[in-house]
Amino acid sequence: MAETLPDLPDDIAARYRVLAAEAASITEGEASLIARMASVSSLLVQAFAPRFFWTGFYIVDPSRPDEMVVGPYQGTLGCLRIALGKGVCGTAAATRRTVIVPDVHAFPGHIACDSRSNSEIVVPVLTQDGALLGVLDVDSEAFGAFDAEDQAGLEAICATMLAGWSAAEDPFRRGG
Repeated sequence: MAETLPDLPDDIAARYRVLAAEAASITEGEASLIARMASVSSLLVQAFAPRFFWTGFYIVDPSRPDEMVVGPYQGTLGCLRIALGKGVCGTAAATRRTVIVPDVHAFPGHIACDSRSNSEIVVPVLTQDGALLGVLDVDSEAFGAFDAEDQAGLEAICATMLAGWSAAEDPFRRGG
């Protein structure tokens, strides 16, 4: 496992490819989804700060499946809970589709966890059989900070993060 990131290419698509390989290396053999998410959040912030202002995960609460609770993240305080279907995160979760918002202030029902956020991308985190685990939420202080390259790269990293993970073997999911 690497302790620091390798030199990253300036080309965004190439940078995401390097990060996906790094995420695979870091998370290989780790049973805890929380540990995987924490490592990926850190990796993304190291690679994209200051463009990535807030980077983290909201996780479906098994005791309240219509809500997500804040999970591992890097940044200022996040919202503690978000209902499925509400705001950008809840919309991505409910539709199971990535949502890119160039101006969060123009998004109907946007939930402002930090007023400095101006654009956002939210990627659903899905198991191979399509079950929703949560979302990856990335905010930027810049308007229009995210595009299709970010979408493809972040979706690939989320898939890589889940490679080899099993809910049945996760100590936090099986209660032990």
